[in-house]
Amino acid sequence: MLLGKKRKPGRKIEDMTIGEKLTLTEKIEDNELLLYLGLTNDANPLYIQHDYASQTPFKKPIVPSIMLTGIITSAVSKYLPGPGSHIVEQSIQFHKPVYHYATVRFLFEVKEIDLKAHSVIIEVTADNEDDERVVTGRINVCPPHRLEKMNSHALENF
Repeated sequence: MLLGKKRKPGRKIEDMTIGEKLTLTEKIEDNELLLYLGLTNDANPLYIQHDYASQTPFKKPIVPSIMLTGIITSAVSKYLPGPGSHIVEQSIQFHKPVYHYATVRFLFEVKEIDLKAHSVIIEVTADNEDDERVVTGRINVCPPHRLEKMNSHALENF
């Protein structure tokens, strides 16, 4: 559990470079799908009912697009730039459906760094196991801010 645990902030904007990349591979498992559907109370039959999905052009249940977005936002929070980052704008396209049990390879690349605005533009692409492009996107990220050292201050987390 991460609550109550201090995390080291991610990379500062001045430590980032245009062209740096992150790759991430995720396998979509039932437990993640069920957690998402349970947390959101999303009962879309396209996500969970094989009999319904088989009658659609998709032919079988698909992964909710927001779950793929969640993988992207999680990668920003965990890795690039990392803890303390915040996405301020995103544009994501879902080109093909992602099916249950798929393995998806994500590539993140820093495209722009704006020191004055304290923002970084990261492009993301994702391909399925058949090397088909399933997601493209562009996200504007506010990297962690440099924090002042505290010598005699006491802060409480609420």
